[in-house]
Amino acid sequence: MRVVIAGGGTGGHLFPGVAVAEEFIRRDGRTQVIFIGTQRGIESRWLGPIGYELRTINVEGIKGRGAKALAKGFYQIPQSIWQSRRILKDFHPDIVIGVGGYASGPAVLAACFMGIPTAIAEQNAVPGVTNKILGLFADKIFVTYAQTAALFPRDKVLLSGNPVRAAFAGVRRLPKEERWFRNLLIFGGSQGARAINKSVVEMLPELQKMEPKVHVLHQTGNQEAEAVKKAYAGYDVAANVTPFITDMAGVYRQTDLIICRAGATSLAEITAAGKAAILIPFPWAADDHQTKNAQALADAGAAVMIPEKELSGKKLFAAVNDLLSDGDKISLLEENSARLGKINAAEIIVDACLQLTAKKRGDNFKTAKKRKI
Repeated sequence: MRVVIAGGGTGGHLFPGVAVAEEFIRRDGRTQVIFIGTQRGIESRWLGPIGYELRTINVEGIKGRGAKALAKGFYQIPQSIWQSRRILKDFHPDIVIGVGGYASGPAVLAACFMGIPTAIAEQNAVPGVTNKILGLFADKIFVTYAQTAALFPRDKVLLSGNPVRAAFAGVRRLPKEERWFRNLLIFGGSQGARAINKSVVEMLPELQKMEPKVHVLHQTGNQEAEAVKKAYAGYDVAANVTPFITDMAGVYRQTDLIICRAGATSLAEITAAGKAAILIPFPWAADDHQTKNAQALADAGAAVMIPEKELSGKKLFAAVNDLLSDGDKISLLEENSARLGKINAAEIIVDACLQLTAKKRGDNFKTAKKRKI
């Protein structure tokens, strides 16, 4: 079996693709998987160290950009489709799966034109422009939310959930350790979040006074890593400040509380692991989908939500202190979070992809038999 997974740019698109790749390989260790992405995306830094091959194309986004960038983006589309065609012709995949992001469009379109089975995965409740277009061509469409099905051709849609890497599902099965301190994980997505970084720095004077003591692991993104690191240095808080965390699932094993945005993939991983979280939705996400994501968890008693317009160091510390000082509150959030976690999404997607490729092989066999007759 040969599989191409196309897309990336951010962790929210890439990590579900990695989860699907893991499941294909778990089923059959002989499966070959390659990714198609860009040099600018997170995939160029992240895939190599975990053992996946990345082949790149030249493509950029076209939505919400200036006239010059828009013209460049449109110019790159036929070029990137041609580049994708060359990669597919060389690799001979059985299926191409688009997981969102700039590279997803050209690769899936090229596969459609070449008669290769295709599928796309939509992580959010409201699909982006690329997936809206690809939905017209792809053979199968995997959605995370039931309401998303109505936005695509109904006969192609399968409600799968958002796939998460197997390591996250394993976190909830680990016994809790007794510690004299609490572990707080802070991140703003794979690219960081300035508003979260700012509010965390503002709460450090109070955080250093907390009992039990708090140990912090803070993913800041590349742009603010040094500034945030200097801010921590002025306070008595044990902290590891880093631009990016590669083994997020490993970190989750030791984490008592998470502060983060409310992207679909982050929430899928949090609930798969059954972790407690304070969610600060990105207010300018398309159709405000992060607020809707966070509200769903808050309503289920699985997280605390703080809208960014209400965010301050004082308010954030109050929420952190309230939860980390009360083990029962954390435990209740964890239980409710785990109830929402869908840990078999990758299995559902791979099952459907295998059925799709088997049907294609069957159709090809019938066609060849008719020609002989």
